[in-house]
Amino acid sequence: MEPTVSEIKILRNQTGAGIMDCKNALRDTEGDIGKAVEILKQKGIDTAKKKSSRDTSEGVVNSYIHSGDRIGALVEINCETDFVARTTEVKELAHNLAMQVAAMSPLYVSKEDIPDGDDSPSKDICLVEQPSIKDPSITIGDMVRETIARVGENIRVRRFSRFAIGE
Repeated sequence: MEPTVSEIKILRNQTGAGIMDCKNALRDTEGDIGKAVEILKQKGIDTAKKKSSRDTSEGVVNSYIHSGDRIGALVEINCETDFVARTTEVKELAHNLAMQVAAMSPLYVSKEDIPDGDDSPSKDICLVEQPSIKDPSITIGDMVRETIARVGENIRVRRFSRFAIGE
């Protein structure tokens, strides 16, 4: 069964994947959009793994100041090229991560950054392990991998800082 243009458009809007990837996923799943989303998600994870060793020397710094001006956060995200750093996807990711840092107060970027002796649950203290405040069904790490799949470049959360009055 050949997927229709409207089905491809729906899948593309949901996933951000390329037209041919959407068409092939719909063809493989016989038009089942839910299964096609899962196939594209897995393909994105595989793509992110392949790109994880690439150097990330460009990027963006984004800030978020919560209403009331009492809490703020800065986040640095690195990617491979300046071109991708200026895209809406990367800027949106950086802003969402800054909001996450302001809201959830993580201490470390990932599990690898936790010092020996800290037995706190990683989902409480590691940014990439935390559920997203915008969509708790996915983690911040998932958000980063989805962005990698959409932009086609490796992306790393380099560092962050959170500021709060009285802390």
